Amino acid sequence: QVQLVESGGGLVQPGGSLRLSCAASGIILESETIGWFRQAPGKEREGLSCIRRRDGSTYYVDSVKGRFTISRDNAKNTVYLQMNDLKPEDTAVYYCALRRRVYSSNMALNPKVYDYWGQGTQVTVAS
Repeated sequence: QVQLVESGGGLVQPGGSLRLSCAASGIILESETIGWFRQAPGKEREGLSCIRRRDGSTYYVDSVKGRFTISRDNAKNTVYLQMNDLKPEDTAVYYCALRRRVYSSNMALNPKVYDYWGQGTQVTVAS
């Protein structure tokens, strides 16, 4: 069993930055991948980025490339999402999730292939 706990959300002004953390506990394997997702009210859950524990390989959706950076600290079993130049449209609940299987890039951020989810952390971008 795996538990995921997100933290670091909050209220930030447009153009500001936040760093989200996802702390994992339980049985964590080298081959696993952790992804970040978000869901705004009335919208579907959207995949943002993911990182593989073993080699740190990353994947981003185009909409966040250059603004968001995913990283990991395996010693702490923690994955981070650094978010810069935040915009009001980034307002959402942000979730981290873990998947055990390897998928091609077209499935890398499909929520359906993720096995465990955190409870989410609210990010609000407003002046």
